[in-house]
Amino acid sequence: MTQPLPKILPVNELKNTASIMKTCRESDVPIVITKNGYGEAVMMSVKLYEEMFAKMQAAVMLNTALEEIDKGAVPVDGKEFFDSIREKYGK
Repeated sequence: MTQPLPKILPVNELKNTASIMKTCRESDVPIVITKNGYGEAVMMSVKLYEEMFAKMQAAVMLNTALEEIDKGAVPVDGKEFFDSIREKYGK
């Protein structure tokens, strides 16, 4: 699966804020703001930010779990785990 490339926008185009906000809302990729041809900042919609942040959190949790398994932790079956939570909290 390939990632689409981010959009690139020179800093001097930030004057038209309504247009920039519309582009952010409609874009599925971050917008890289450049100054003198170099990346300076990144803009994105809140929706895209939340999606990216959720993916990062999931990756961190998975990596933590894998590290725990490498250190000897015993994996728990998902059904067993949720059954024990339901039993403990009554739902």
